[in-house]
Amino acid sequence: MTAESRAPLLFLDVDGPLIPFGARDGAYPTYPPVPPASVSPLLARLDPAHGARLAALPYELVWATTWEADANAWVAPRLGLPDLPLVPWPDGPEEPGPPALPGLHWKTPALVAWAAGRPFAWVDDEIGAADREWVAARHPGRALLHRVDPRRGLGDGDYAVLAAWVR
Repeated sequence: MTAESRAPLLFLDVDGPLIPFGARDGAYPTYPPVPPASVSPLLARLDPAHGARLAALPYELVWATTWEADANAWVAPRLGLPDLPLVPWPDGPEEPGPPALPGLHWKTPALVAWAAGRPFAWVDDEIGAADREWVAARHPGRALLHRVDPRRGLGDGDYAVLAAWVR
């Protein structure tokens, strides 16, 4: 099976895309059950409906988040998703090393390496022009780098973009 014949990867960030950071009135919607504050009070903002919507997309889902193993421990169950593969961060976000291109997100090289030529989409709230340029120059497969508005998180328009791109 070639890289192109398998389902594309969908790299998922948690903070911003799945857990929104902004609300116009300062209030965030919360979804039961309310998780213990000892884990993260932000989990209450995680809409469980994202699980079914993500699972319905024809992608192989992969965590691309600083939540790391906690994404499978706390986020996946709340979304009704199984444990997902997790992109390991070689140096961690605290020590990303010098950027290969000004403005390049520290996750970008690791995601391209993980994809190993497979088509992929990446949803994150910190994607910029440098990331698109770097991926275009170094990734032989198709790639969609989709920036999500962190104030509202993944919405209908974002899901439509992901569905259209994979076709």
